[in-house]
Amino acid sequence: MLHLSDLNHVLEHTRTQMEKVRGKSIFLTGATGFFGKWMLETFLYANNSLQLGAHLLCLSRDPDSFLAKNTEYSKPDITFVKGDITDFQFPERQIDFIIHAATDMSGYGEASAMRTVYESIVNGTIRILELAAQHKVVSVLHTSSGAVYGPQPEEMLQIPESYTGAPDLQSVVAAYGEGKRAAEMLAGFYQRQHGVPSKIARCFAFIGPYFPIDANFAAASFMRDALAGRDITINGDGTPERSYMYAADLSIWLWRILLEGNDCYPYNVGADEPVSLASLAQLIADQCPEKIVDVKVARQPTGHSPQRYIPDIKRAREELNLDVYIGKEDAVSRTMNFYTRKN
Repeated sequence: MLHLSDLNHVLEHTRTQMEKVRGKSIFLTGATGFFGKWMLETFLYANNSLQLGAHLLCLSRDPDSFLAKNTEYSKPDITFVKGDITDFQFPERQIDFIIHAATDMSGYGEASAMRTVYESIVNGTIRILELAAQHKVVSVLHTSSGAVYGPQPEEMLQIPESYTGAPDLQSVVAAYGEGKRAAEMLAGFYQRQHGVPSKIARCFAFIGPYFPIDANFAAASFMRDALAGRDITINGDGTPERSYMYAADLSIWLWRILLEGNDCYPYNVGADEPVSLASLAQLIADQCPEKIVDVKVARQPTGHSPQRYIPDIKRAREELNLDVYIGKEDAVSRTMNFYTRKN
């Protein structure tokens, strides 16, 4: 379970907005994943702390197996719905809000699996929008991605929502970004044709408890090696820049966009403070005081501008009064402490 300090942090910044779900039902997809677990636990905490009387329905392919391993989620204010995102049966219970956080990422990066990733995103979004239209929901949140912009131009320090770039269709992983682009377009169709009020959260990079350290991402591999006491090896030159938002801040942003965001109006979600991969690796290595973990960089920097993946978040700051509350050092520390305790 999440640390009480994280739960209190999310509630502190969503208390007023959570009143909108009082007595309502929320349908959550991707409930057993990284985003989903944070939304599930922060819902439970707010529902209990504020006595909201709300109910959460969680879609899962195998809820029995999940609940057998995670008995803490067997609560009267949660109902698990068995099914796949592309063809699940609609619940008979009235749905007031939807948080669509499901994306099948199994085999991500493998050419043979990317068609499945694309189809899961698109067909799953259609199913969710059909549910939203049938139940005339108050709001549906789509967790889109910064991948919709494609490669960040060399001269651009941060990507704004107004940038109209696109994924490189010759890239194997373009299926993910193109799937998210198609999902946003579908949300627009359903808003115009059926009045479905969709909110768009274009999510960038994150760390925190439940972050999948077995995944094929740089931060994940760095943490995996450090926790095992192995040196961290960077195959490139370590200069690419990312920005990592802590998952408690992510949860705040997602709840606030769901409950306060404008319809079909994308908001970048992420931190805007850049960190090179070499610096990130060192931050992670420094969190292992009982083990000597060195950072090894395979190649020398070329002197070219670094490849970046960093959002411009002025829109969310100025229009929704959101901010990055937890810095990257604290984010790394809290994440590593979670996995140290877990192990």
